[in-house]
Amino acid sequence: MQSHIVYKRLLSYSKVYWLAFVLGIIGTMVSSGADASFAYLIKPLLDKGFIDKDMTFIHWLPFILIFVFLVRNAANFMSNYYMAWAGRSVVTQFRKDLFAHFMRLPASFIDNTSSGQLLSKLIFNVEQVAKASTTAIVTVVQETCFITGLLIVMFINSWELSLIFLCIAPAVAFIARKSSKKMRKLSQNVQQSMSGVTQITEESLEGYKVIRTFGAENYEIARFNVLVDNNRDREISTIATDSLATSAVQLVIAILISCTVYFATAKVAHITAGTFVSLISAMLAMLKPLRNLTTVNSSIQKGIAGAESLFQVLDEPPEPDHGTKTLERAQGEIIFHKINFGYPGHEKQVLKNISFKISPGETVALVGKSGSGKSTLVSLLPRFYDNFTGKITLDGINIHDLKLKSLRQQMAMVSQQVTLFNDTIGNNIAYGRFEEVQEKDIIEAAVAANAWEFIREFPNGLSTMVGENGVLLSGGQRQRIAIARALLKNAPVLILDEATSSLDTESEKTIQSALEKLMKNRTTLVIAHRLSTIENADYIMVIDNGEIIEAGTHYELLAQNNHYARLHQKHFKEVEAQ
Repeated sequence: MQSHIVYKRLLSYSKVYWLAFVLGIIGTMVSSGADASFAYLIKPLLDKGFIDKDMTFIHWLPFILIFVFLVRNAANFMSNYYMAWAGRSVVTQFRKDLFAHFMRLPASFIDNTSSGQLLSKLIFNVEQVAKASTTAIVTVVQETCFITGLLIVMFINSWELSLIFLCIAPAVAFIARKSSKKMRKLSQNVQQSMSGVTQITEESLEGYKVIRTFGAENYEIARFNVLVDNNRDREISTIATDSLATSAVQLVIAILISCTVYFATAKVAHITAGTFVSLISAMLAMLKPLRNLTTVNSSIQKGIAGAESLFQVLDEPPEPDHGTKTLERAQGEIIFHKINFGYPGHEKQVLKNISFKISPGETVALVGKSGSGKSTLVSLLPRFYDNFTGKITLDGINIHDLKLKSLRQQMAMVSQQVTLFNDTIGNNIAYGRFEEVQEKDIIEAAVAANAWEFIREFPNGLSTMVGENGVLLSGGQRQRIAIARALLKNAPVLILDEATSSLDTESEKTIQSALEKLMKNRTTLVIAHRLSTIENADYIMVIDNGEIIEAGTHYELLAQNNHYARLHQKHFKEVEAQ
């Protein structure tokens, strides 16, 4: 995407806060004008004050200076306050838009993108964008107004010598144009390296137990150090490029001042001492704003690079939701008809010609070795993945014809990897239904899930914080909170994805008892690792390599003495060996 298109789109975020920008720019212009007036005051200060001894001027001079300082300080506050308010508002809006879009992105995008990279965009890249959309604008307006004021002072003092300044404009423009292209590329490299730093930090903090158990602290530290060093090198390259461009501009200005001094002292231009000092002061004062204008290019290029990466995410289409129908509460009839599916970007078909029917209230179990396609199959029902061929219906309605919200309202899920949020136990149970339920409803769900017995032992009860992803609770406790959450939702369709596979035997009995209550009068899809938990299922399907190779009840499949029977025999040998 071309830089001017990116920057134009970036500035559209600032337009919402146009009033603050206008007030800030007015303050900036007044402040810059006041700064430029000091260079002009040097001429009368020398000519009238020191040489002519004009007492009227000398009398009024302190009042003039105090007035100029007051105007400058008031305008400077006005500029800083309103520009800062607008800038932080842009950052806030960008982060709101990004996070809201994260919540709507398809599962396939999230699967293929590191959460650390997305986090880096939300925190680091947005700050770069803010500097380009507000701070850079302030600098451009402020320094442009200051330079304009100084030019006016110079032309008032001596238009002949001031014409020399116009000769350097093409050289400054050339330097800025050459540095811009390189700065943008360097800024993209810095942001990419920062994504890597964020990613490894997040992974290391989440996996600290594994790292310490396997003694890999030094390995992770070495990985992190390489990335941080790489980030430093890229930052230094950016700074070096910026400094070279600034130095080149200052060299051009130095040549200008040297020429002005030569022509003035050679009496080519007939000027007074006050005029000469005022002229030179204006030229020297111009060094800083010109340097800042060159430097601001760095902020703009960083912002453009950051904005480009942000817009790439914002332009990612959200998960498709073209359905028009809704269901109040489904009966629970589910039909899969000739389903074929492969993950985007992968040639291999994960599911092949899958067809089956589940009647309302039935429990259907899926068994098979890891990687056979069981979890993928149940992920299609709530439309986490949409690019399958074939047809899935719920109560006779194609799930593509249902609105996503309505479809997912019909389902609850309990998986092996329980997701809990860094919040209270009560809020985790009531998740998604905070405004609909009361404390007694949460307690009833906790009792039914066999969770109340441990919740009430905590000093803060339902108000107990669970830590990040429930780290302060045991595996069995997390699982029971997940079951209580599913019970409270009271959805007609239930998905159990190996909900007891990581638990010890004692915990499994407690969880299984809670699951039986949860499964009652619900259409249930169960992915089971421990076959003893699904013997009472209405129907069992054996999946291998993405295909249904056997189907029937527990006893029917045992009688066939084929794949299921071998899995069952293997399972009980493992149980006996424990």
